[in-house]
Amino acid sequence: MLRVDVSGFEGPLDLLLTLSRMQKVDLMQVSVLDLADQYLAFVEQARALRIELAADYLVMAAWLAFLKSRLLLPPDPETEGPSAEDMAAHLAFQLERLQAMRDAAARLMARDRLGHQRFARGAPEAITRNRKVAWRSSLIDLMRAYARLRTREEFRPYAFDRKDVFTMEQALERVRGMIGYAGDWTMLATFLPEGWDGDPSRLRSATAATFAATLELARQGRIELRQTETFAPITIRRRKE
Repeated sequence: MLRVDVSGFEGPLDLLLTLSRMQKVDLMQVSVLDLADQYLAFVEQARALRIELAADYLVMAAWLAFLKSRLLLPPDPETEGPSAEDMAAHLAFQLERLQAMRDAAARLMARDRLGHQRFARGAPEAITRNRKVAWRSSLIDLMRAYARLRTREEFRPYAFDRKDVFTMEQALERVRGMIGYAGDWTMLATFLPEGWDGDPSRLRSATAATFAATLELARQGRIELRQTETFAPITIRRRKE
């Protein structure tokens, strides 16, 4: 296998990258004309020393000569394909990408390598884990824990007997049905359900629900409320149109 090594360069693009560095400018701003002249002069010297110079160096030299002619001559409107400026920009992009790859390779090779700067551990060692639990609790902590357990076991959700509760919906339905048959001013106690005055708890539930129902009907503008003095009986009547 033929291997060509021109002064340590791996290829024509690598040689172009080295020559472009001599201009000491950004790779994207490198002068393609000066770069072509430097490359052609370098290849001409190399050919004088080594006649068996690789073909890819000569192809790159021919392409640079063609690119230089395109840059120097006025553009031909009938010529198809990319312009000379586009070709020069593409070459500068290739040089910048090659530089980025070389920098990444240099950083990678500068890292510590296993077997050179870093060495693996010898025989593996078994890791023994000793766990020791120490409880620190006082008498107060024990009493609190016992109290939480007892209260959790004895907790029961509260459920009340709904048969002794007169709901507001029931009171609204009852007052709506009776307000049309009532006279001028009727006492609120008249609208209480039958049989709910025997038990004090049932009486309180019926009174509260009926009073709330009359307030809702008064808000709707269907009835009127009246109380002559403090703690006096409340009377209601149907609102007159």
